Amino acid sequence: MLKLPITLPEIAPRISAGAFILNSGLSKRAADEQTAAGLHGFASGTYPFLQKVPPQQFVQGLSTAEIAVGAALLAPIVPTFTAGAVLTAFSGGLLGLYLKTPGMRKPGSLAPTEQGLAVAKDSWLVGIGIGLMTRGLVERRPRVTVKKAAKQAKRAAKQARREAKAAARA
Repeated sequence: MLKLPITLPEIAPRISAGAFILNSGLSKRAADEQTAAGLHGFASGTYPFLQKVPPQQFVQGLSTAEIAVGAALLAPIVPTFTAGAVLTAFSGGLLGLYLKTPGMRKPGSLAPTEQGLAVAKDSWLVGIGIGLMTRGLVERRPRVTVKKAAKQAKRAAKQARREAKAAARA
């Protein structure tokens, strides 16, 4: 039987975040010039190094990245820690837009303005990513089934009896 590197509690956050991001990436695939210019302007205002990238190329790269992140979250063969790390890195960049772009937050606060509300949701994606990474680290310990645990206990008891007999003879 194939054992997937994902457990039942991980399915809901992976599907919700993965489907959201995948849909966002797919919708950007056919972005027109005006949409590309708007997204590029918003991102390059916060991350100046992006000014060197043409708007259409930027949107295609963003679209591809979102599709890859969404697919990694939705694919059960991708280990939970890896999926969480990918989501955390990607959404951390998006969260930077929220934190660094003027007008996104109320003055002196992390609370979003009306304009920042749409971008503030990326904080949830960071939280989901960190949660998946944590879960992936916890789940790296090998799991022992009840049957295997009973076998191990039986072996340990047998070994203890042998050692007790040897100690009694000495």
